[in-house]
Amino acid sequence: MLNLKLATDPRWVNIVESNIEEILTDHAWCEQKAATNAITIITLNSEHTDLVTDLLKLAQEELEHFEMVHEIIKQRGYKLGRERKDHYVNQLFQFTRNGGNRQQSMVDRLLFSAMIEARSCERFKLLSERIKDPELSKFYKELMISEAGHYTTFLGFARKYGEGIDVEKRWKDLIEFEGEIIKNYGTSERIHG
Repeated sequence: MLNLKLATDPRWVNIVESNIEEILTDHAWCEQKAATNAITIITLNSEHTDLVTDLLKLAQEELEHFEMVHEIIKQRGYKLGRERKDHYVNQLFQFTRNGGNRQQSMVDRLLFSAMIEARSCERFKLLSERIKDPELSKFYKELMISEAGHYTTFLGFARKYGEGIDVEKRWKDLIEFEGEIIKNYGTSERIHG
């Protein structure tokens, strides 16, 4: 379903398990950034009522996930650390076009967002299947389902509003681009690390 070019090495979960506090902090900030991204897309494309309606729900869901991760952090006696830079996301953003028209920018931002959700979904699935912590296994399984829905929402809007743009080619190009980037990740206790 996700059509990612390169799967995450399952040994990444062992790295995550070596520092649960770090993965939880990184995850919390990923959820906050996902909510912010959805709001940004709304702000830039507010004339599309259906997009605004669906992305408002998505942003609220991402904030709920932020809250859920923060609750786990507090329950375990951890503290929410400082926001982390997400080098993967920053590299992935380089795929988006500069200087294109509003429609091209919107489609690229939607595809970029879909890709982040797809990779997060893939990582959450891996965590749900392999992490030894039963609470986190269940938690990541639930979030995996949610991320899959977000992935299809973004991809669906890119296709809907991509008239005159070869969205499928752009998506395939992004899959290739992401496949090269992700080769450099999977070595730290970060959601995209």
